[in-house]
Amino acid sequence: MAKRYGGKFSPDGNDSEQAQPSRGQFDGARVEPAGARANLLFVPAIPLVFLSLNDGAIGMTIGLVAAGLLTAAAFLLREGLRAEAAYNSRRTARRPAFPRKIFSSALTGLGVALASYRTEFLGAETASHVSLLAPILFGVATAVLHSVSFGLDPMKDKGMEGVDTFQQDRVARVVEDAETHLAQMTDAIKRAGDRQIEARVERFQDTARDLFRTVEEDPRDLAGARKYLTVYLQGARDATVKFSDVYARTRDAQALTDYSALLDDLEQNFAARTRKMLLDDRSDLTVEIDVLRDRLQREGVRLD
Repeated sequence: MAKRYGGKFSPDGNDSEQAQPSRGQFDGARVEPAGARANLLFVPAIPLVFLSLNDGAIGMTIGLVAAGLLTAAAFLLREGLRAEAAYNSRRTARRPAFPRKIFSSALTGLGVALASYRTEFLGAETASHVSLLAPILFGVATAVLHSVSFGLDPMKDKGMEGVDTFQQDRVARVVEDAETHLAQMTDAIKRAGDRQIEARVERFQDTARDLFRTVEEDPRDLAGARKYLTVYLQGARDATVKFSDVYARTRDAQALTDYSALLDDLEQNFAARTRKMLLDDRSDLTVEIDVLRDRLQREGVRLD
């Protein structure tokens, strides 16, 4: 049913009718790391393909290969920016196993060099008159400018001193599976067609990711948090799929209420688990400090 728009600045508007966003409503909002600047690098390959179609077999092949390299470089850059954003968002993180941004710069330079060579080849009277100097210079300059514009990949681990790498690998696998469950929840809730419940799911996911980060920073907490990262998230995903299917067909208000209550319970439990792990970590620190004080006092070092 159509609903008349009304608000503070509408005729006969009422401030009370206009829902005001609460403080902290947009906390945890994530900005897409690969913005317009990175997406624009998909554009140069398009005219290059069309310009190469009537250049003969050799010219067309060189142009298509150059366009493919530029497209692959744009994909690598986008994934590299996302990996870098994930690296920067964590206090403990390993450097990316594959330096996507560096390879993106190299592929961009190679693609531009091939495109320049195609121009030299088409403009030369014979193959012997084709100069390689200009394509090489264009390619090197492009690769350097690309690296300066977007930077390099993180080249070293962050906050990994004293961390058990075996445990860290176990945590990484569990967190990766948990992120998969959250992504499936996001895809499923879109079928419900309700922006408010989508925002509610995103808020729960932010709380769940706080737990992920806590476990990543101290892999010893994995045993206590495993059921939250596996069983509870699997249940939340399955409930989201079933709710979306039912709500998309029936718009059942009771189903919406029940699902919102489930998200409230899950969010409270995840937040409580995160707080408990932080308190346990603080207790461990207190014990370590007390042991060190006792040892120093036995050795005759006085602490005021």
